[in-house]
Amino acid sequence: MDERLRVLIEELRHMRAARKMTQEELAKAVNYSPSTVAMVETGARKPPPDFWERVDAALDTGGAFARMLARLGSPQWMREWEANERQATVLRSFENVVVPGLLQTAAYARALFRSVGLFDEQEVEQRAEARLARQAVLAGERPPQLVAVLDEHVLRRPVGGPVVMREQLLRLVKVSTEHTRVRLHVVPASVGAYPGVAGAFVLATLPTGEDVVYLDDQLKGQVIDHTEDVLAVRSAWESIQGEALPPRQSIDLLTEVAKSWS
Repeated sequence: MDERLRVLIEELRHMRAARKMTQEELAKAVNYSPSTVAMVETGARKPPPDFWERVDAALDTGGAFARMLARLGSPQWMREWEANERQATVLRSFENVVVPGLLQTAAYARALFRSVGLFDEQEVEQRAEARLARQAVLAGERPPQLVAVLDEHVLRRPVGGPVVMREQLLRLVKVSTEHTRVRLHVVPASVGAYPGVAGAFVLATLPTGEDVVYLDDQLKGQVIDHTEDVLAVRSAWESIQGEALPPRQSIDLLTEVAKSWS
C-alpha cells in the first residue's frame, strides 16, 4: 500500500473510533456501501474520487483530510493513477503532444515543467524528480509491458532545444531496442486525421484483468474505470495502433529525426 494512503487510512480509523462511529454508520454518512468503507480501511480497494471530501463532512473534521492530502504531495487523482501504474501488467500509452512521462529524460521533463511558467526552479526540480521516480516501475522485478505509440509531431516539437531533443530521442531508441518489455511505435506525419487527434491517454490493465484509463487536461488528470468509457478508449487504441509503423520502422524514424536535432 502507498505510504501516503496508509497515513490517511490510519487517521480515518482513529477519527472514526474517537467519534464512536461504526463502519456502517460512516458508510451511511458518506453515501457509500459498508463494504466499500471496509475495503478502503483495510487497503483492499482504492478510495473513490470524492471519498475523503465526504469523510471530512461526515466526521466534521473541519477539512482535516483535505489538508492532509495537500501536505502529502500529489493530488488524489495522481496518487490513484500512480497506484494503478505500479500494479499494471500492461500499459498502453498514446501521446500526440509530448513524450510519455515514463520515457522522458530528466532534461526533457525539466524543460516541460519550465514551459508551464508557474513553477520556480526548486519546484521544477522536485516535479522532474517525482516524474523520474515513477519510471522505476519499468525496472522492477515484474515490470509491466509498455506499448507506447507516439505521433511523429512529438519527435519534432522542440522541447528544451536541440540538445535536449536529441538526447530524448536517442533515449527512446535505446529503451525500445534494449528493454524487452517496451515496444514503441510512431504514427507518421503522412497519416491524416485519425482517432489520435482527440488526445492522449494511457490504458492500464490490472492483475485482475480490469482496464482503467488515464486522461490529462489543462487542470487535472482523470482516472476512468466506467465500462463504456474504457471500451471507447480501447477501441480508439486499436485504431491508433493500426495507423502506426511497426517497431523496426519506428526505430529507424526515431534515429533519423534524432540526427536532425544535431
